[in-house]
Amino acid sequence: MANLKEIRNRISSVSSTMQITSAMKMVSAAKLKKAQDAITAMRPYSDKLTELLQGLSASLDADSGSAYSEQREIKKVLVVAINSNRGLCGAFNSNIIKEANRLVNEAYASKDVSFITIGKKANDALSKSFNVIANHSGVYDDLTFENVSIIAEELMDHFTIGEYDKIELIYNKFKNAATQIVTREQFLPIVPLESEDNANLDYIFEPSKEEIVETLIPKSLKTQLFKGIRDSFASEHGARMTAMHKATDNAKELRDQLKLTYNKARQAAITNEILEIVGGAEALNG
Repeated sequence: MANLKEIRNRISSVSSTMQITSAMKMVSAAKLKKAQDAITAMRPYSDKLTELLQGLSASLDADSGSAYSEQREIKKVLVVAINSNRGLCGAFNSNIIKEANRLVNEAYASKDVSFITIGKKANDALSKSFNVIANHSGVYDDLTFENVSIIAEELMDHFTIGEYDKIELIYNKFKNAATQIVTREQFLPIVPLESEDNANLDYIFEPSKEEIVETLIPKSLKTQLFKGIRDSFASEHGARMTAMHKATDNAKELRDQLKLTYNKARQAAITNEILEIVGGAEALNG
């Protein structure tokens, strides 16, 4: 059994760790509230705008369709992997890296796949094995629509000049603090609505459909990417809060076990001292 000093040191170390994880949990909880409110308010607008543009794109003639809707034979694929700059958030980062590996080895096994990373963790992991053409981890330093728009424009340029035939996003979609859903979402080309869904759309357009599509599609794509990053940002804080909550509980349980071990060791030491005193007294009396 470890001596009393070693056990006291371990109790002190675990208690310090528990204070750190508890503080990190509270910080993440505060950040989560703001991030959750932002993505919850944004989703209805983003989803409706995407639905409208998909319907409009599907209703246009093939000759007058948008360059962003062009369907090409898929040879080169660009995947945007969105995760975090920091760790200590459970499986949040590793789930995206696993999905990226699955896409390369299964879904696009016969394709030429490249990556753009948004988050240092994805860049560090994927750049070791795959072609990472750009890393935009700095966007988290100032997460605004304007800064994300620059990345979206870069993606649109890659597609319109024919450098890539398909662009996808992979990110953690925020459900609640304890649940993040790994989401794979097509960015380009725009996926048109099914004909039955499109038949239910009845709008009067002013100006023409073509002008509206060409004006709104870039904005819609920028909004889609911003929503994905916002989703990931909220998911990160939820995952970190949950991970730190579990770490705090585990530290408390370990501290309690160490205290019990310490008390048992202390009791055993006292008992041995008493036995030695009694034994010594009996020897003197004898």
